Amino acid sequence: MRGLVTLLALAIMAMALMAASAQAHPLGNFTVNHLTEVSVADDAVGLRYILDIAEIPTFQARRQSRAQTLRRARQEVARRLIVTVDGRRVTLRDAGTPRLSFPRGQGGLNTTRIELALTAAVTSVREVQLRDATYPDRLGYTALVARPGKGTAVRSSVSSEDPTRRLRSYPPSAVQRPLDQRTATLQVRDGDATLVAPRFTGGDTVTTRSSAGDGFAGVFEDAAAGKTALIALLLAALGWGALHALSPGHGKAMVAAYLVGSKGTSRHAVVLGGVVTITHTIGVFAVGLVTLLLAQYILPEDLFPWLTLVSGLLVVGIGIAVLRSRLRHHRANRHDQEHDHVHGHAHDHHHGHDHGHHHGHDHGPHGHSHDVPDTITWKGLIGMGASAGLIPCPSALVVLLGAVAQHQVALGLLLIVAFSVGLAATLTVLGLLVVHSHHVTRRLRVPQRLVTALPAASALVIIGLGCVLTLQAAPKLL
Repeated sequence: MRGLVTLLALAIMAMALMAASAQAHPLGNFTVNHLTEVSVADDAVGLRYILDIAEIPTFQARRQSRAQTLRRARQEVARRLIVTVDGRRVTLRDAGTPRLSFPRGQGGLNTTRIELALTAAVTSVREVQLRDATYPDRLGYTALVARPGKGTAVRSSVSSEDPTRRLRSYPPSAVQRPLDQRTATLQVRDGDATLVAPRFTGGDTVTTRSSAGDGFAGVFEDAAAGKTALIALLLAALGWGALHALSPGHGKAMVAAYLVGSKGTSRHAVVLGGVVTITHTIGVFAVGLVTLLLAQYILPEDLFPWLTLVSGLLVVGIGIAVLRSRLRHHRANRHDQEHDHVHGHAHDHHHGHDHGHHHGHDHGPHGHSHDVPDTITWKGLIGMGASAGLIPCPSALVVLLGAVAQHQVALGLLLIVAFSVGLAATLTVLGLLVVHSHHVTRRLRVPQRLVTALPAASALVIIGLGCVLTLQAAPKLL
């Protein structure tokens, strides 16, 4: 068995290395990113509003014409991009021809880029305030950038630096801590096109999900274009799934703690991996159906906090069940020990000093096992596997939507299943390693008290991890 575990681990490492050559999307496939440049001249406030919409929102708007796409963006800006001059809101007007393009994204899908030039006439301005309230419910990068204006000397509360080059590229700092900057104040005096602004420090930031596994969309692009043999593409999809499982989350600690606390076997570890595969695949299909059929009512990214909440509550419930089982077993053992102590002399009188009977190292005088009970149930096994695979990888969703857009549904589904198998394979190998770790404890001669306490401690770890997942989801749902 140890040889099989080693072989599986080496296979996963090889697949992960194969997958690592693909490029990941910088900010995520759900994001709507916007940046506004503002300059104050002696007679006008000038704005350039730039919108960068990722693959999934672009796919949702695929039935709109170019005119409709531009009109909706302009309506959003007119309603929610607020400029006040000396305390009075001003009306923004077009200052040039809007620009609309659809740069190629992941999985054969397009992204959307819109640039709007706007202006508002002013005289004798002393203070300009800008508030970007556009697309408040969408994840993404939001920034305000100050520029010098003709005939004025301006002191700005926001930087004049733009590390994204107008949302054309996102450096690592912008990816790891995306900016969420929505207000700016500019103090204006007569001058000669000068600007005093703070250095760029990142400002308010928002949290994004791990991007590990996003290169999976590149595998589908190669498959749809027929660039690589199918077997190599399936191996790459497996590799991305394995790599994705190594990113933060995805139940690695929960699976390990569950198998320890429940006296898991190799069979349990393999079944757990199978449940993860099925659950993750179903999760991708379910979110894909929402994106395709219910986009006008539900934002796909809004489902992820709910899935995280359900996953967290599942884990808490499983942890409590494991802990209760362990405590019941501990009380039963203590009762048996007290009973043996009271009736020990009578037992010795009837059986003598030694009648050749052997009760074994792990059994008491009455044959009661003091070892950890096998508390794994099908309900608990399925629940833990579902919690580990419930939250689908956004990149797998991109592959599904790309497959629909390019009429390659069968190919997309095949790659998604391979991705899910790779995800489950990593968790299965981890489970097998945990199950067979008792060989290590024997060699290290771990104290028996510690071994006995480990199941209860692991149950507490499961409950703690479930609480962390639940607390992560709760603020996003309020």
